[in-house]
Amino acid sequence: MADYLVIVESPAKAKTIGKYLGKKYTVKASMGHVRDLPKSQMGVDIEQEFTPKYITIRGKGPVLKDLKTAAKKVKKVYLAADPDREGEAIAWHLAHSLNIDENSDCRVVFNEITKQAIKDAFKHPRPINKDLVDAQQARRILDRLVGYNISPLLWKKVKKGLSAGRVQSVAVKMIIEREKEIKEFVPVEYWSIQGTFKLNDEPFEAKFYGVDGKKTELGSEDEVKQVLTRLKGENFLIESVKKKERKRNPVAPFTTSSLQQEAARKLNFRAKKTMMIAQQLYEGIDIGKEGTVGLITYMRTDSTRISETAQQETKQYIEENYGAEYARTEKREIKKDKKQQDAHEAIRPTSVYKDPKNIKSYLSRDQFRLYKLIWERLVASEMAPAVMDTMTVDLTNEGVLFRATGSKLKFPGFMKVYIEGNDDGKKEEDRLLPNLEEGKLVTKEVIEPNQHFTQPPPRYTEARLVKTMEELGIGRPSTYAPTLDTIQRRGYVALEDKRFIPTELGEIVLELIVEFFPEILDVEFTAKMENDLDYIEEGRENWIQIIDQFYDGFEKRLKVAEEEMKEVEIKDEPAGEDCEKCGHEMVYKMGRYGKFMACSNFPDCRNTKAIVKDIGVKCPSCKEGNIVERKSKKRRTFFGCDRYPECEFVSWDKPIARPCPKCQSLLVEKKTKKGVHVQCTSCDYKEETN
Repeated sequence: MADYLVIVESPAKAKTIGKYLGKKYTVKASMGHVRDLPKSQMGVDIEQEFTPKYITIRGKGPVLKDLKTAAKKVKKVYLAADPDREGEAIAWHLAHSLNIDENSDCRVVFNEITKQAIKDAFKHPRPINKDLVDAQQARRILDRLVGYNISPLLWKKVKKGLSAGRVQSVAVKMIIEREKEIKEFVPVEYWSIQGTFKLNDEPFEAKFYGVDGKKTELGSEDEVKQVLTRLKGENFLIESVKKKERKRNPVAPFTTSSLQQEAARKLNFRAKKTMMIAQQLYEGIDIGKEGTVGLITYMRTDSTRISETAQQETKQYIEENYGAEYARTEKREIKKDKKQQDAHEAIRPTSVYKDPKNIKSYLSRDQFRLYKLIWERLVASEMAPAVMDTMTVDLTNEGVLFRATGSKLKFPGFMKVYIEGNDDGKKEEDRLLPNLEEGKLVTKEVIEPNQHFTQPPPRYTEARLVKTMEELGIGRPSTYAPTLDTIQRRGYVALEDKRFIPTELGEIVLELIVEFFPEILDVEFTAKMENDLDYIEEGRENWIQIIDQFYDGFEKRLKVAEEEMKEVEIKDEPAGEDCEKCGHEMVYKMGRYGKFMACSNFPDCRNTKAIVKDIGVKCPSCKEGNIVERKSKKRRTFFGCDRYPECEFVSWDKPIARPCPKCQSLLVEKKTKKGVHVQCTSCDYKEETN
């Protein structure tokens, strides 16, 4: 019989840890929280210093009974939930439910699930950290006070099923304000002049820079003509050539935020999916002879530091596989932001020697892709800078200056392994220029003016929104993914082409919250509240006082809102067609996944239809129907015939309204990592579009 019981959150984690601890230990899973505030009521006694009323979560009775039985059979119980606030709270709730003294050495924490880390952790058990618990409890109670007071108001004044939370409301506000910026944006015209030149039959490009030695902006076609009329002849003089060496340093290992951003850019993962797969990699994967092992360190962190041991191991790996010249020689500077908790290391592989390609067969496709991204980021972060030879060349003709820039990768350094993505999709360029020397003449090939217009700020992608929230201090590593998920489930925002757009419902709810609860939507207020929670965790603030300060003003606003908030009727928008089942008018409704059409005769008629968009292309299969844009069950866009099911034509790629010039078959727009191009579905015809 085992001497010790270890309780973790998940069966996967229990399996991995049980393998390392041996027969004296029984490892069981609590399946997350066992106690929580009740769903049916506020569950917070405001009069008694905000005392929470915890109950056993519905369905957790059998789990708790099993844990109590197991706890009676052992000498000691260890609580080994995740090493963060929520994990500490889970351990505290378990201690109360199992009658374990929270001041005894019952708590075990580790940032990676490896044999050595687990054994070391069990040598240093500690009491439950009540400051961590209080910080988590304060967040839970604050969110409950906001949600369970404002939500019933919204149900009464707008519609049932709505909610309002501190962080989610600010996120919705950011999306709505960005949409307003886009609608109010006034484009400004500007021009550029692109030139192609030749030296000894070697072509190169240069752009107009200025006139008479001064940088000049071109705002109209007339200004362009004035510049072009000054040019004389075919020759341009190379006035100056500047060469210099430039170093580019690698980026730091992943934090939760940067992992979510990069996984969105490079793997097309939603934040929720990234965190789910990262959890699997952390808790353990069976990799053959070695058995089940945690592949990455803890994935909820805002720190970029890594342990000395990990640094040395990574350096050794780099020297063995790439050469000593590729290893970093200078110590990496870690810039610590005042908003960082820095409780854990950065997200990294538990061992750099678990090369992704060697364990690929044991991982699912998505697990492999995310693990490879984390592994490459760590290795690159400990590599030498990349060295570029850059060249800037000024060409003149009658005082008109064109500038050519080029670069050549002299030493790849970290870029041999990994280059960080960016939100604009710009590619790393390595453009060479001919051997240009001052005083020589080059020949003009083409001078081409181009008209442009300034663009509005882009809508938020998940990655861009997470990055902005982090910069503003809104939320913490554990809250980004749940926040994005909640605002979509509530129907406040929708994703269109992977970018957030606000819904009418989101705008209505925000308007009411702005009017009656402005502090909840104040970015500085929300960021200050996050800092206060950090101070509670550090033992510098009392959680009851923090909540009391907030609730004092909130309660007054609540009373005003209950009296003065007017009811808002959201009228169903006519869809412009009749129901084919009963003849009543079809209307647009807002559902979990955005707008859809439903019969206005509901509940007598429950007919619903997806909204489809005609793209103006005849079906190439039946020749009768039109191609429409649809959404799959997983919200992925595809294209099909509007005569379905009579015609079953479908395509993931967007058909275009002209035939292939080579074989007359269907042409489609194909999206790849390099951009969008048009290609034929039958032959090898292909044309680049951007």
